[in-house]
Amino acid sequence: MTTRINYQMELQELDESLEAMADLVENNIEKSLAAFEKRNIELAKEIVQGDRAVDDMQRSIEARCLSLMLHQQPVVARDLRLVSSALKIVTDLERIGDHAQDIAELVLRISDAGVVKHVGHIVEMATKAKAMMKNAIRAYTTRDVELAKKTVDDDDEVDNLFNEVKDEISKLLQDKTEPVDDCVDILMIAKYLERIADHAANICEWTEFNETGNVKNIRLL
Repeated sequence: MTTRINYQMELQELDESLEAMADLVENNIEKSLAAFEKRNIELAKEIVQGDRAVDDMQRSIEARCLSLMLHQQPVVARDLRLVSSALKIVTDLERIGDHAQDIAELVLRISDAGVVKHVGHIVEMATKAKAMMKNAIRAYTTRDVELAKKTVDDDDEVDNLFNEVKDEISKLLQDKTEPVDDCVDILMIAKYLERIADHAANICEWTEFNETGNVKNIRLL
């Protein structure tokens, strides 16, 4: 087997590893949000206990990227973009995995499901953030730059929903109709959803970079 063929196989394996991590993180988000919306305590516990797999995959992919840079020294722009974007995307995936665990931990703490009913935009926000995550992964795996751009634009809607949730929580705190701790926990879940959307947007921007060499209309490579 020639060195070049071996190199291309390593790049393919890197791509496949990143997609496998993305699938795992997406599954964790699905479960954590299902645990939140259905008040499924057992499912929340499963997410809290299973975060190590995401961390292990992150370290493995980072090591693979660094090995490629050290031993193969990619000089073709497209290959260099693939390795560089993988290093960026793996960090965003790990953070999303952390936020899935954060949400699950808060589900275990919330004492009264009634507070969720009074924060009407939180479920809509969760649905939108989850959709952004799914679209970001789909954009990367299919190399769909247009989907990536559209998903980045969706981040504004999540930000607007976060502001709506803050207003709803503020009113509940003023009216003293729900436990303060539960209101704060719901607000924290909304913040984690906002961050998930931000990381999904980042993945889309690095997907665009991987295909075009541009990030936010600026040529990098």
